[in-house]
Amino acid sequence: MLTKWLPNFILAVAVRFLLMNSEYQKVISERVEVSTALNSWKRVTEGVYLHNFGIDPYSGDLFHETPICLYVFDIIQRYFPWWALCLLFVVTDLITALCLAYVGNSYANSRVSVYKLVKIFICSKKEKDNGTSTETDFALYVLMAYLFNPYIILNCVGFTTTVFSNLLNSIALVAMIRHSIFWSCISLALLTLQNLYPISLLVPVAIYMCNNKSEKNVKSTVIILIITFLSMFTLLLGLCYYIMGSWSFFWNIFGFILLVPDLRPNIGLYWYFLTEMFEHFRSLFIASFQINVSLLYIVPLALRLRREPVLLAFSYLAIMTIFKSYPCVGDVGFYISLLPFWIHLFQHMQQGFVIGCFMLVCTGFAPIVWHQWIYARSANANFYFGVTLAFAVAQIFLLTDILFASVKYEFASRHNINKDISGNKAKLLLE
Repeated sequence: MLTKWLPNFILAVAVRFLLMNSEYQKVISERVEVSTALNSWKRVTEGVYLHNFGIDPYSGDLFHETPICLYVFDIIQRYFPWWALCLLFVVTDLITALCLAYVGNSYANSRVSVYKLVKIFICSKKEKDNGTSTETDFALYVLMAYLFNPYIILNCVGFTTTVFSNLLNSIALVAMIRHSIFWSCISLALLTLQNLYPISLLVPVAIYMCNNKSEKNVKSTVIILIITFLSMFTLLLGLCYYIMGSWSFFWNIFGFILLVPDLRPNIGLYWYFLTEMFEHFRSLFIASFQINVSLLYIVPLALRLRREPVLLAFSYLAIMTIFKSYPCVGDVGFYISLLPFWIHLFQHMQQGFVIGCFMLVCTGFAPIVWHQWIYARSANANFYFGVTLAFAVAQIFLLTDILFASVKYEFASRHNINKDISGNKAKLLLE
């Protein structure tokens, strides 16, 4: 395992350090696809500077991190030189990758065990003997999908605070797999305090922890989970109030996320609609968007995917990224890095090539169209929004394709439908 993983770690660290110490670092950190009003390191630096001079960083429209983050980032900027700051972001990425590899390996093992037990999963020992899939290889796929994901690399090189949000997301997934209520609640409480939308991840966590339990134990587990989360969240709010001495931060975090006052372009959908519409329709559109991202899909997906809580968590992460107020490529890269979890569904997916081309073309076109709009003035906002809209559509197609593939896989497993001919994997050849 060490011989397989170590070269990947070395290469991932080398790529990040080279880009961080190159002339491209500043360009990447200022890209609207990478840095937003919520995760920009430049805003963090300015917020810490204001706080150190006795000025409330939440008095304006500049700083939107939590007071806990403000305190931690103050320590980082005070005592960490440049090389140590680079090392912090790189190590955070490596830890996140290890957490995801652990989650992926545990999920694969549990899935194989469950389907072996009910005799509807047919890919275990025979596949391993043929060398097509091993536990170590699966964890390596997940590790590489995160470490060498271009969106994640840009996110790390750009010094965005999304690096730390991704770490908390991975810790929440590890805690869910390990049935740890305490660590699940504290990670989700921190995420909710920072980004609000991750509160929906309580649903897959509760479902996963209640699996294979009696009705009485299910009720007690859910009650303990909710009480623990609310206690952690309240404690963190109190700590934020203690640090700042006021509730000024509350509006600049939750109000900023919900009401979307900053309409600078990003890869999301809000900025263009709220810029172009009439002002008296603003509340209607904001309410529609916020209901869409936070409430609309929670119950239907939870009912349909109650036997697949990890896939449910993936779906919530994807929906949050697509429809949240201020998304960035770091959010997209995180849930895309979870795709190796569903390697058993790839044979049932139909739009993988089209989706890949869509995302590749949109990623390349975004900076080109931005340059034409802002610098060359040969384009306008419609061009850039067209690219971001196509990017969002590609993500929606990706999510729906995986969900449909899950339904097909469940049907094929239940009816013992496979693609074997005389004990060998069938292949489709075009002549």
